[in-house]
Amino acid sequence: MFYQKILPIKPLQNYIRYFWVLEGTADKTFKIIPDGLSGLIVQEEPDLFLNKEYKLLPQMFLYGQTTCPGEQQAVGNFRIFGAYLQPTALKAIFKIDALELTNQHIALGCLTKEPILEQIIHASSITEKIEIISLFFQKRIQQVEQSLNRADFATILLQQGKALKDIQSEMKISERSLERLIKQYVGLSPKAYSRIVRFQSGLEAFRKNNFKTLTDVAYQNDYFDQSHFIREFKAFTGMNPKQYLHQTIEQVENYPEWIV
Repeated sequence: MFYQKILPIKPLQNYIRYFWVLEGTADKTFKIIPDGLSGLIVQEEPDLFLNKEYKLLPQMFLYGQTTCPGEQQAVGNFRIFGAYLQPTALKAIFKIDALELTNQHIALGCLTKEPILEQIIHASSITEKIEIISLFFQKRIQQVEQSLNRADFATILLQQGKALKDIQSEMKISERSLERLIKQYVGLSPKAYSRIVRFQSGLEAFRKNNFKTLTDVAYQNDYFDQSHFIREFKAFTGMNPKQYLHQTIEQVENYPEWIV
């Protein structure tokens, strides 16, 4: 299987973390792990990917935050590519509250009349396809609003592990206003987003084998104890750490192939 990351042009880096390309053969099942990001996916050929309920996914679709593990299955040789968006970019680019797409996806054609999919299909290279998507994104990005700046700042503080009360104090914002801001721009409550960020930090240590025991991982990431970390790990991956290690191959972050 082939996987590649591609950095966006500088004007898009506040909105897109990176583009990616994935190629492989049929009959593979991938797990979807919550990562605190939304994104866009394009299948070069239609009807190649099924969701957990074995329903076909749109050829080009936007997806929101995920809060629980999911699955996708490839049913043919495939090449897909897409963009991982920055946490608050969904609303900035598409002008919809991120919460509306949490645990959901929508065909991009439902949000725009531009023939973007047709242009991508007729493009001859991945570079050209990404240029088309980049231009599409640039056209949709308007002048950054003050509320987006506040949402970005709050998100950075959450990623740093700051307590909600400390964030409220630093931003001079009420608990209710912080909740509304993060739900609108990120698609999750501040508490839920913090859980995913903390889990991802623990998962990164797990990936790099940068620990002696699971208790070390738990304490390094502010879990109460090892059992608490294991419960969170299972909630977000659908399996415990030992099962994850032996039953998945993670060539793509948060999109591991499931070994049946």
